Amino acid sequence: MVHKYSIDDTNIVIDVNSGSVHIVEPPVFDILDYYETKTENEIVEILKDKHGEKSLCEGLGEIKELVENEMLFSKDIYKEIAADMGKNRQNPVIKALCLLIAQDCNMKCGYCFADEYASKRALMSTETGKKAVDFLLKNSGSRKNLEVDFFGGEPLLNFDVVKEIVAYARGKEAEIGKHIRFTLTTNGILLDDDKLEFINREMKNVVLSIDGRREVNDNMRQTLGGNGTYDTIVPKFLKTAESRNQENYYVRGTFTKYNLDFSNDALHLADLGFKQVSVEPVVCSNGMPYGLKKDDLPVVFGEYEKLAEELISRENREGDFNFFHYMIDLEGGPCVYKRIAGCGAGTEYLCVAANGELYPCHQFTGIERFKMGSVELGVSNNELREEFLGCNVYTKEKCRDCFAKFYCGGGCAANAYNENGTIDEPYEIGCEMQKKRTECAIYVKAKRS
Repeated sequence: MVHKYSIDDTNIVIDVNSGSVHIVEPPVFDILDYYETKTENEIVEILKDKHGEKSLCEGLGEIKELVENEMLFSKDIYKEIAADMGKNRQNPVIKALCLLIAQDCNMKCGYCFADEYASKRALMSTETGKKAVDFLLKNSGSRKNLEVDFFGGEPLLNFDVVKEIVAYARGKEAEIGKHIRFTLTTNGILLDDDKLEFINREMKNVVLSIDGRREVNDNMRQTLGGNGTYDTIVPKFLKTAESRNQENYYVRGTFTKYNLDFSNDALHLADLGFKQVSVEPVVCSNGMPYGLKKDDLPVVFGEYEKLAEELISRENREGDFNFFHYMIDLEGGPCVYKRIAGCGAGTEYLCVAANGELYPCHQFTGIERFKMGSVELGVSNNELREEFLGCNVYTKEKCRDCFAKFYCGGGCAANAYNENGTIDEPYEIGCEMQKKRTECAIYVKAKRS
C-alpha cells in the first residue's frame, strides 16, 4: 500500500507496510497513480506531454529500484501477526495502570469527560492504591519497567495518598527488581513548591492542563465558582517546566469549535516559554455546541499545516518547541503490537477507579458493561478482555486500507464506543484528524532531515 500527498509543493510518498518515506519529484509522484495498473509504455504515453519521456523513464527506474529494495509496494508483514495476536496473548501481562486517585475536582471544565464518573465523588484510599500496585507487580510477568499514571479529576486533591502509594511502590519494586515510572496530570490550582519538589523527584512525566490563550482557557477551564484559571496556573506551570529543564512534561490543551484557530493556542504556549506542547481535539457526545463537526475539518487541517510550518521555521531558533502529535520516529517507532492494536487498553493497560474496580481505560470508568474486575480479585471479565485482544487494525473494516493505521493502531477505543456504540468502528472525525496529523508529522520530519 502506498500513500502520496503534497504540502507546500513538497511531494511525499509513504510505503505503508515498510514505513519508508520518500520525497519525490513531480514525474515520480504522478507515475505512482498508474504504476500498479498500467505498463511502462502506457504510463509514458499518458504523462509524456506533462513531464517528457526522459524524465518519465528516469522516474520509472527510480520506482523500480525502490520496489526491488522493498521500499515501495512492499508486502504486508503484519497481517499474519495480527491473526495470531489474540491466540498468542490470552493472558497478556499488565504493564501500565491509570489510577483515578481522585474522582473529584476543584474545577468545572465545560468539556470534561470525567463529569460522569466524578458525579460519584470519591478519593482513592491508600489501601486501594497499595492493592493496585500489588496487582500490577503480580500481573506484569517478566516485564521490568512498568508505568502508573495518577489521574482524576484532580490528583492533587488526594496528594497525601499519592505520596503514600509511591513510597509503598518504591519499597515493593526494590524487593522484586522492577521499576515503576510514575506520571501525574494536574490542573495546577493546588500546585505549590512542596508538591513540585515531590513531583520532580518521583514523576517521570507530568501533564499540565491549559488550553492556550487566556480567553480560550478561561472560557472552558473555570473554577467551581466560575472564575478563569489562566492567571493562577501560568506562573506555576512555567516554574514547573523550568524546574524540569524543559523536559519530561507537557502543557496539554483541548481545542473545541470555539477555538478552531487552535494553532494560535499552541503558538501562544510556545511563546510563553513552554517547549513541550500538546493541543488535542475535544471528544464529546453528539449535540454539544462545542463539539467538532465534519464541516470543521478543512479549517482544522489548515491549522495543522500552519503548526507544521511554524515548527519548521522555528527549529533551532527562539520560540522553538515540540508538538506532541508531530513527534514521530520513522526509524524505530512503536513495537509491532502498538502498530497493530494501539495503546493496549483492556489488555496491557487498565484503569483503576477510586473504589478499586478495573476498567479498560479511564474513559470507560463507571460503565457497567466495561467493568473488568477489581484490584483485589483481578480480571474476572475474560470475555471483555478477549474482545479488546481481538480488536486491531485488521479486524476494523475502516482501518484495513487506511495509510495511517500503523501510526494510530486503530484509534481510541473509548472514542469509538462513545461515537458508535462499539469499539470496532472508529470515530470518523478523529480518524480524519489523525490522518492529517500523520501527514504533517512526516512532512515536518522530512523537511528537517
